[in-house]
Amino acid sequence: MTAHRLVVAARPELADQAGRILAPIEAELAATEALLTSRLASDVPFIRKTGEYVFAGGGKRMRPALLLLCARLLGRRAEEAVTYAAVVELIHTATLIHDDIIDHAELRRGRRTVHSIWGSNLTVLLGDWLYTTAMQMALAHDNLRVIDRLCDATLRMTEGELLVLQRLGDPGLSEEEYLEIIDRKTARLFAAACAVPALMAPADERALVALERYGRSLGLCFQLVDDLLDYTASEDEVGKPVLSDLKEGKLTLPLLLALPRLDQAARRKVENVLEDRAFTRVTAAEILELVRREGTLQEVLALARRHADAARAALADLPDGDERRGLELAPDFVLHRTA
Repeated sequence: MTAHRLVVAARPELADQAGRILAPIEAELAATEALLTSRLASDVPFIRKTGEYVFAGGGKRMRPALLLLCARLLGRRAEEAVTYAAVVELIHTATLIHDDIIDHAELRRGRRTVHSIWGSNLTVLLGDWLYTTAMQMALAHDNLRVIDRLCDATLRMTEGELLVLQRLGDPGLSEEEYLEIIDRKTARLFAAACAVPALMAPADERALVALERYGRSLGLCFQLVDDLLDYTASEDEVGKPVLSDLKEGKLTLPLLLALPRLDQAARRKVENVLEDRAFTRVTAAEILELVRREGTLQEVLALARRHADAARAALADLPDGDERRGLELAPDFVLHRTA
């Protein structure tokens, strides 16, 4: 694998930056990709066929890349790091498959979702298989602290999805509640990916604290930018319809911040979309205009930048070198990505 997976999600001027982020770990990334391919070579045809379809669809491999950079930074064994990088990607992929089923999503990265082709019954089992395979792979190196951290991240992601479903269509969701949800749903796996190398032998407790803080802050930044892209990117860029979260009944931060400031007529427009789960009585352009008028896109971007700054600050006492510089560049990449 080359830097291409990150470059495609960035503005053209960030292509060189993506290359600098990934340059120290090109060999490990290629080994991770090869390991993922080999693990999908199941004797069950459905697993092999759908697995190849899912992983052929792209994906930035950001979580494995972060794990591998952190492992190189701490001088950890490449073979073990590659295993954990593949584990993290399998967990992430299983989550996306289950999320798409729950959300009835038809598109993912510009391609039809697995369940829209093969049906939910088979696809939910594919997600289960990927989760179980990930944990089986993690057991190979017999590090209980690593396994515990990965299990905890997976549990928190599941809790985050449950909280989303419980508050679906709820305009009373607070900013604090929303940030707690995205911490569980997104930031915990970023944190785990970055923390795992510090738990590999020899464990480094100081690095563990710093890298976990880095990953969590970067994960929050990543999700906030994701929220913004739902309002600012085109369907061609993000590979799914704009304002798809709102159509699914999910209120993300740009609209949550705007709601208390809207008059009754404007709030009713939002409620209509939540009731219809479609833009029938209200157009997407009307909702976009409400958010732009209230300036909340800029407020969410400012919050994302603060989390990016916090991520960089967490690296201050870690060893200098190409790996640390790659980690320092990652928040800028996340802030400026377009998909």
